[in-house]
Amino acid sequence: MTSSEWREIKLRDGRTLAYAEHGSPNGLPIIHCHGTPSSRVEGDLTFSDTVAAELGVRIIVPDRPGMGRSDFQRGRRIVDWPNDVLELASALGLDTFAVLGSSGGAPYAAACAVLMPTRIRVVGLIGGVAPLDAPGLTAAMSAPLRIMVRLARFAPPVLRGLFRLNLRAMRGGGQRGGDRMAASFPEPDRSLLQRPEIRDGFMACFQESCRQGPRGPVWDVGLMARPWGFDLGAITIPVLLWQGERDGNVPLAHGRYLASAIPTCRATFYPHEAHLSLPLNHQREILMGLRGEPVREKLT
Repeated sequence: MTSSEWREIKLRDGRTLAYAEHGSPNGLPIIHCHGTPSSRVEGDLTFSDTVAAELGVRIIVPDRPGMGRSDFQRGRRIVDWPNDVLELASALGLDTFAVLGSSGGAPYAAACAVLMPTRIRVVGLIGGVAPLDAPGLTAAMSAPLRIMVRLARFAPPVLRGLFRLNLRAMRGGGQRGGDRMAASFPEPDRSLLQRPEIRDGFMACFQESCRQGPRGPVWDVGLMARPWGFDLGAITIPVLLWQGERDGNVPLAHGRYLASAIPTCRATFYPHEAHLSLPLNHQREILMGLRGEPVREKLT
């Protein structure tokens, strides 16, 4: 399934939830919580259908409310997401499954671990954001990201306007705009973003997140910036964490915090990987871990 292919279900409250699939239709199910601001098309960038099918996994990537083709949900909280996941799993006939959260999707994957532990075999976190109300974690982020989360929480109309400007810049920037964007990333992400298919796929995640306008993605960023509404220490199911030490989007301090705060976490840190390079270069290892096959020992 590609970005042009998607399906949808109707939830009990009447909202539409859209999703895409990758890998084997009959494989071991993994529900992927995309980053923010992002959308289901993140799966096109992150996962190879060939690798996923070879490993016998079925990766399901739903759009969160207000992003992509999923309806906006007024008053949404992070802890509401597990209900949508349960309805999606029921519609697809899934009994148990793995949940994977990347970047800004980590809070949603962690919420699933806390609130629906009997349905989830294992949770995976790739370059995951940690609670921003924890000491030092907001300060550890880059200045542009600190501004984004502050605006989302305290001045969402301003951030919605900035997202609209960013959309226009992406659509009209051409090669020069792509080069400027790539230059803002550390290596090895900078080199990856010089490849047209990676750069275009990365920009498509944001563009699709704003399909209905910026209200949904800005709300999503705002939720990430507020208290999440649950305790990471209450997680009882296995959690696998992968973090690039060169990550310029989600700093190493976030991975260290999650690894220490989640009692069942088994973490792997990669000294030479960043935000994009980690899932692209270690997809097979990540999917094998979620299948329950041996993973690397914890590195510190």
